[in-house]
Amino acid sequence: MDQARPILIANPIYDTVFKRLMENERVARFFIGTLLEEEVVSLEMNPQEYTYRKIVDETAETFAESSGQAVGGIGFSVYRVDFIATIRTETGAWKKILIEVQKAWEQDDLMRFRNYLSEQYRKIDKVNGVETVLPVTTIYVLDFYLPEIESACIKVQREYTDMITRTPLRVKNHFVECLTHDSYVVQTRRITSDRYQTRLDKLLSVFEQSHFVGNSAMLKMYNHQPDDETVKEITEILHYVGTDPGERRELEKEQEAVRTFHALFSKQFAVIATQAKTLEEKNILIEEQEKALEEKERVIVALKKQLDSLLPPRES
Repeated sequence: MDQARPILIANPIYDTVFKRLMENERVARFFIGTLLEEEVVSLEMNPQEYTYRKIVDETAETFAESSGQAVGGIGFSVYRVDFIATIRTETGAWKKILIEVQKAWEQDDLMRFRNYLSEQYRKIDKVNGVETVLPVTTIYVLDFYLPEIESACIKVQREYTDMITRTPLRVKNHFVECLTHDSYVVQTRRITSDRYQTRLDKLLSVFEQSHFVGNSAMLKMYNHQPDDETVKEITEILHYVGTDPGERRELEKEQEAVRTFHALFSKQFAVIATQAKTLEEKNILIEEQEKALEEKERVIVALKKQLDSLLPPRES
């Protein structure tokens, strides 16, 4: 590994930058094939661009997602790019790949991910113009930590098991494959520069979140000397995006949108968190008071029984 020639590149965790990479078919095939550990012989990449509104309801202190206009509260438009790829592997199998790049964790992300998944499951796929249903595989590139998982890249894989004999089944079924899916998760903040041997190491090295230039994470120095032609092409694309004035402006717009979003809503998130904590403390206090009242009632009942036993019986 030669670190004598660092390269200035744009950070691919940004939507606009990642989109530039996925527009290159060779790069997209390398990215997907490396993670899936399968040779991608055919690929059709479809970035899904859309804008949705994040709405804060100031009375209910809740966050919602809407494709229309905000009815109440504070609305803020957020631009997103998701990626859908239809691929064919060297075994001849066709798959639908969903790629999600996420820079920061937000409270409503899980429901958004699940809604997006359900939407893709409902869609009819096409292979060579013929309608069909394809198995789904998801790839999540996350720029935040999953605390319980220390690995930079994991595969969540399904297995077929015969519940009667407790033995694994070495078969695949189209019905099962289309109703369940494998997932791949990349944690960019856990990528380190001390590994650069395998094809996966070289792909992940591009997403390493360190060696930033300036006060933002928009640009960084890539300190490896690419010895793989596709990785070299990736760094060339990222270098162009990071140095071309027009591309830089698009990247700066996205960075400013993210900064503005967090500036607008960080206080609301903090207020909601404080209110939730206060409410929880109040609920705990109420529970303690209820328990104390129940205990007092038990004492009163016991004392009443004791008093009744000491009094002489009433004459009829």
